[in-house]
Amino acid sequence: MPPVDASSSVSAADRFAPEQLRQLLDIALTLATEAGALVADLRAKGVAVADTKSSSVDIVTASDRASEAHIRRRLEELRPGDGFFGEESDATESETGLTWVVDPIDGTVNYLYGYPNYSVSVAVVVGDPGTEPSSFTTLAAAVVNPEGREAFTAMRGLGSWRNGERLQVDAAPPLELALVGTGFSYSAERRVQQAEQWKALAGCVRDLRRVGAASLDLCNIAVNRLDAYYESGLNPWDHAGAALVAREAGAVVVGEGLGREGRRLIIAARPGLELELSQYVGVLE
Repeated sequence: MPPVDASSSVSAADRFAPEQLRQLLDIALTLATEAGALVADLRAKGVAVADTKSSSVDIVTASDRASEAHIRRRLEELRPGDGFFGEESDATESETGLTWVVDPIDGTVNYLYGYPNYSVSVAVVVGDPGTEPSSFTTLAAAVVNPEGREAFTAMRGLGSWRNGERLQVDAAPPLELALVGTGFSYSAERRVQQAEQWKALAGCVRDLRRVGAASLDLCNIAVNRLDAYYESGLNPWDHAGAALVAREAGAVVVGEGLGREGRRLIIAARPGLELELSQYVGVLE
């Protein structure tokens, strides 16, 4: 594929033919599947905390690092010149206009404790790691949950799938009958704020679910296990792939002021619910 001018990521993304998107998706799925098998095998052998990041509960395991190193090494073989933007290692500038956004294990605390709700997410975007991530346009993505034996895939403008089966969100229920997902911060102070936000919403919805992995929450919208999902404070690798899965299944994915999703806020929902949900949730400063 020739280099892409990423100055306007949307218009640049429009230039990709379906065959090119399928090639990129094949790579994303292959690498997410390989890394998923790797971390599942390492999990069976036992897991320990290797380091912490933003707080004592924001952990990194050796498996996170091994997964990202594997994906990075394979991309250097398969897509030399593309950028890399992962959770556990330094970013690499793109020479082609394309960047791979990688979460080597989303749901690391689940992974540590033996909960099966974790994933490997691999997405390819038009954009460069040095630019604002909210300007990225995702072309193709794979989110693999090894324990659940599920592979969620998507291509821009061509749809999304679970294990090869096409996904389509159902019509939205009233907010009071909606099952809503969310996530909570590693910061204790921020969790208190998030709990207050949930308290305001609690009497207006069917119930809340807390999976512990943003990528799986977003994919659960696509397979109609959730009606809506919201969270503030996510990083690009948390949602770059799964937001495309939800959007290509027909969900609405928005952010602050119903604009583009990003670090400050993401809302994903069956069409129409995002408007009602946005009345109760918003950016936490």
